[in-house]
Amino acid sequence: MQPQRIALSKRLVISRLRIGACLVLLAPLIASARGTAPLKPDDITWLRRDGFGLDTAAVTRYRDLGRNGLLDAQLADHINDSLPPPIASLLDGYQAIATPPQQLLMELDAAQQHIKTMPDGPDQVAAKKNLQDMGNQLQQQAQQAELLQAVYGPNQLKEQLVWFWLNHFSVYAPKGRVRWELGDYTQNAIRPHALGKFRDLVMATLESPAMLEFLDNNQNAKGHVNENYARELMELHTLGVGSGYSQQDVQQLALILSGVGIAPTNGKPEKFNPKMAPLVVRNGLFEFNPQRHDFSDKVFLGHTIKGSGFDEVTQAVDLIVQQPACGEFISRQLAEYFVSDNPPPALVKKMAHTFQRSGGDIAKVMRTMIESREWVAGTDPKRHDAKFDDPMRFVVSSVRLAFDGKPIANALPLVYWLNQLDEPLFGRITPDGWPLDGASWSSSGQLTQRFDIARAIGNGNNLLFTPAGSTARAAGFPMLTTRLYYDTIEPYLSAATHDALAKANSQQEWNSFLLASPDLNYR
Repeated sequence: MQPQRIALSKRLVISRLRIGACLVLLAPLIASARGTAPLKPDDITWLRRDGFGLDTAAVTRYRDLGRNGLLDAQLADHINDSLPPPIASLLDGYQAIATPPQQLLMELDAAQQHIKTMPDGPDQVAAKKNLQDMGNQLQQQAQQAELLQAVYGPNQLKEQLVWFWLNHFSVYAPKGRVRWELGDYTQNAIRPHALGKFRDLVMATLESPAMLEFLDNNQNAKGHVNENYARELMELHTLGVGSGYSQQDVQQLALILSGVGIAPTNGKPEKFNPKMAPLVVRNGLFEFNPQRHDFSDKVFLGHTIKGSGFDEVTQAVDLIVQQPACGEFISRQLAEYFVSDNPPPALVKKMAHTFQRSGGDIAKVMRTMIESREWVAGTDPKRHDAKFDDPMRFVVSSVRLAFDGKPIANALPLVYWLNQLDEPLFGRITPDGWPLDGASWSSSGQLTQRFDIARAIGNGNNLLFTPAGSTARAAGFPMLTTRLYYDTIEPYLSAATHDALAKANSQQEWNSFLLASPDLNYR
């Protein structure tokens, strides 16, 4: 046995004698007896970066399929393993997910109309509070659904992309009716298109009630033009600042988008004159209302677009995503999130080339990034530019490691932890999304909060296994000294982390030290 391994074993013996955890002494022997050698450091780093950290299912899938096979299956979205039945049951029970958005908004509209007919007084105040509580509940359900899918989703690369796109096409829950539209936004606009063509993703967000509500395009009409969404569509969603478009392009795109909005939900049928009726476009709650559209000809990004109705919108989106600046902007954003706070220009250039050549195929752009030498270099555990995890990655990866596939019964603690770490889902009031760089999440205050959350997970005092509304508290104490730990983490921990773990006075403290360690907070 190598000297450093002997020293490590002594440290572990001392630490575990303090807490009486005999499993620590037996686990390496068990793993060895089963004949499964630990994965190599670059395998572990690759797998941690490929998804939201590690669990046994991810490691097993990696061993079964190999790195290339796993990547192929993920990019093709062919990993069809089901969610654990208790998790699927939780999702099915969320009204924000299970109820069609048309029904939710019709019920909201009816409740609002009823409140207007009520006389001033305590009954009206109570009715307003009940409606507010309902919106908050729908928001929390949408947040929980996204976090549960991030923790238990079998295609972890896709789960990261879903989170990335939700942040890239950010919406703010408290505005207007957005809370009633979040479930539809995550499940129907973002998730199905996370690995598809970028153009389709842009169109899905453009037709989403949550986006139209948040960026005010449902108010954009001929004679009352609102430029808010047109500006953010180019600046934040597709082309980026300084990419060459002008204020005139913003104004022209706003005219193109006039009439793009949300169908009425008050139950009253709309009336269109015979000339306009054939030009109406409906897709669920999305509606293009030609009677609110400016039919003048437009000049956008140097191209003339004839006034024709909704076809102007599809032409404009095609022009936007075909711009070289679009491929460069999206590639840079992806590389910043997945690879480095300052992604290598050569990598961004390769990804942008793939974007242009493939017509914005997200899966192909991701393959270019993951198969690049820059990505491979990033799997070297000795590198000095490792990315610090944002709160979403920290919370989800910690729960995945700590409970290793065990279904939780209550995802609200995950929601609260993200709120505590100042990265609430659907909580960014500005449309630019949460920062992608690690420096934004590594202040002393952030690190203190992170350790508190690591302690809550590590000591089981977190309500994750207590169903919402239950008065009987269920235990959820994790034992992190498992085969997963010995196969994938213990052999590659830094000396500083080993020393810290050896000073733990209890299994709970040991868990907290591990989850809060730099080794598990960088990728």
